[in-house]
Amino acid sequence: MTTVTSRDGTPIAYSRTGQGPALLLVDGAMCYRASGPSTPLAERLTGDYTVYTYDRRGRGESGDTPPYAPEREVEDIAALIELIGEPVFLYGISSGAALALAAAASGLPVSKVAVYEPPFVVDGTRPPMPADYTATLESLLAAGKPGAAIRYFMREGVGLPAPMVALMPLVPGWSGMKKVARTLPYDAAFVTEFAQGRPLPEGRWDGVKMPALVVDGGKSPAWIRNGTRDLARVLPDAEHRTLDGQTHMVKPDVLAPVLKEFFHTHS
Repeated sequence: MTTVTSRDGTPIAYSRTGQGPALLLVDGAMCYRASGPSTPLAERLTGDYTVYTYDRRGRGESGDTPPYAPEREVEDIAALIELIGEPVFLYGISSGAALALAAAASGLPVSKVAVYEPPFVVDGTRPPMPADYTATLESLLAAGKPGAAIRYFMREGVGLPAPMVALMPLVPGWSGMKKVARTLPYDAAFVTEFAQGRPLPEGRWDGVKMPALVVDGGKSPAWIRNGTRDLARVLPDAEHRTLDGQTHMVKPDVLAPVLKEFFHTHS
């Protein structure tokens, strides 16, 4: 296992593969290198980039140090970029997209940033995340109910229908999901503010001065596509792309060429 030490002493586990300019991938909720989209995506990018994947704190082989604050996760990315030793291309998906934007806005040496479907709710096409969303997650986890926390996240955070959520314990990997459920409030810290049914705030990401690519799937729900378009509107230098036929579970074979085109064109 290879790790880098974050500012607060937390070991962050990472992998490096391929060759070329540095590209760092940021996972969404409950995902990490051994379980999620980053490793398959990295495999499609290694011919053009040195791709770094990592386990966000509290997941996989990375450590965790309480108390949590979203700034710690930006520091984790800062530690990885310092280790890499050069400006990076940055990509994030779902809540990891919101984290990638926070890192890019913080002044870290990011050359370009690409994001896929941050779960922002900017209109009335779905209910907003509840005002007590994070508090409810934390109380369920504190009560030793990780499964209930995941179901609450799927219903109120992701917006899945109740019958589908009820079947979640039957899916493969449920026990693995419960092991990382305690990190769900970490994702909420980057998302809930922007999931209240209001247009995204002007100027919030003014620090994202580098070229940005904002991507959604043509078969994704209207609410997440609307949020993605609104993000492209408020970013200083962004282009928006829709991938026909794709959902939130975007296929790496479809996404990888789009990322390559964006990072190459804007180099």
